[in-house]
Amino acid sequence: MSVLFVEYPRCSTCQKAKKWLDDHGVVYEDRHIREQNPTEEELKAWHEKSGLPLKKFFNTSGQLYKSMQLKDRLPEMSEEEQIALLATDGMLVKRPIIVTEDTVLTGFRAEAWERVIRL
Repeated sequence: MSVLFVEYPRCSTCQKAKKWLDDHGVVYEDRHIREQNPTEEELKAWHEKSGLPLKKFFNTSGQLYKSMQLKDRLPEMSEEEQIALLATDGMLVKRPIIVTEDTVLTGFRAEAWERVIRL
């Protein structure tokens, strides 16, 4: 199984998720979200594959999200505009993200990851 792990190394949740992957022997491609921000095309594909609302891809607790007042602005933006915005800065994107052939998950919840990775 091909697994892409998108993280911000200084994020404590990402560190827990990475440890979980390592402890479970999962082979993955590690990607630093700030150095290699997801593209619009990737975000569109991940959003479709995930089945999640687009808002779940935003790092709503992040400083950038708050300073840009996105809580108030997002409802007025189209999905295309939101995806374009996400693609501008990795710090706007919820992390960690795990991408497999079948699905995409945002955030870290061990139970959900176990189902996706089929341990």
